[in-house]
Amino acid sequence: MASIPTTEKVIPYALLGMTAVTGLVDAVSLLTLGHVFVANMTGNIVFLAFAAMGVPDVSVARSLTAVSAFLVGAVLGGRIMARTTPDSQFRPAVVAFAFELAFLAAATLVSVGYKAPSSANVLQSYGLIALTAFAMGTRNAAVRKLAVPDLTTTVLTLTITGLAADSSLAHGNNPRWGRRAASIMAMFAGASVGVIAIRSSVFLALALAVGVLAACGLALILSFRSASSGVNNAE
Repeated sequence: MASIPTTEKVIPYALLGMTAVTGLVDAVSLLTLGHVFVANMTGNIVFLAFAAMGVPDVSVARSLTAVSAFLVGAVLGGRIMARTTPDSQFRPAVVAFAFELAFLAAATLVSVGYKAPSSANVLQSYGLIALTAFAMGTRNAAVRKLAVPDLTTTVLTLTITGLAADSSLAHGNNPRWGRRAASIMAMFAGASVGVIAIRSSVFLALALAVGVLAACGLALILSFRSASSGVNNAE
């Protein structure tokens, strides 16, 4: 009989699912909320510089809203994960992911009827930016504390660099190449699905993100309970 998967085995798959959620959410933000990222803060810093230099169609207010909400979310996630140890990180991380799920669900409700940024729905667009960025900030703080190699769920620069720099072509031994490649594919798939979903509605794209995130959280919880039961039975 197959052994019960441990939490350590499930976490990488859950984080890959969250990476796909990042692709979905950033597709929504970049394509429908007016040149702003809610997960990739590097992009927002660049957009702020563009706006400061007078580049048209780039909003200081939108980028600042995203960065500010992301920071507040990261503070919340950091407080949840504070003073945890490698052996006690799972429960706080699930709490942080639950907050992410709650705020993404709230953003999904806010997105009902939303199509594109305009003077008629400016409050709705800023609400979506703030809620989704807050969710991403909370998750990033938790994932940072978990420190699973090559699974940051939002940034792929170092992942792609590692894939190349540690490859056989660079005289490396290809460590975790499968995980790195899977992370890239997950982000690509999430963004692609996001583009397709947006053609129908922003609500659909965010609802898909909520569904994937909920499935990841459920998988983590079930794996933890199974592992805990196994330990208790062994005792």
